[in-house]
Amino acid sequence: MNNSSITLANIRDRDQNNLGDGYLKFFVNPRTPAILSMKQTQEAMVVSVESVTAMPNMPFGILGLMNWRSSIVWVVDLPKILNLQSPQNRPRQYSVIIVRTESMVLGLVVHEIIGTLRFNSDEIGSPVGQVASSLVPYLRGCIVQEKEILLVLDAHAIVHSSNLRSE
Repeated sequence: MNNSSITLANIRDRDQNNLGDGYLKFFVNPRTPAILSMKQTQEAMVVSVESVTAMPNMPFGILGLMNWRSSIVWVVDLPKILNLQSPQNRPRQYSVIIVRTESMVLGLVVHEIIGTLRFNSDEIGSPVGQVASSLVPYLRGCIVQEKEILLVLDAHAIVHSSNLRSE
């Protein structure tokens, strides 16, 4: 991604004549492609690691707080929340997807942001038997393509995940 920020509202408003709903495609980790509905996605950006302020005694997967458009948002490591393997090396920057569900805003750190796609809702199939059962609670479904299975993530399920709660 060359730009440091993509305002998804501009993309949503453009190309309304295309069939299908808009989705943001990204890699959760180097081997796991996924998409999020642009209805739940506010912005995608690359930020420096220093722009996320770590907080002590946080639950597993919470990286800290970040200033986003004059609001403070929690930033989480999406691969850890989904119990997926993530690279062990410390990055110098984060790819962050800002999601909103109801009044909750959360920053999801992912491996790489790819761009936007369109799919019809009837292309989304059941994830059962296609992906690890531990992922199913976080999914709206999956899209099976020739070379990959795209996870269709559910931002609401991620935001309200028990993995983000203190034990």
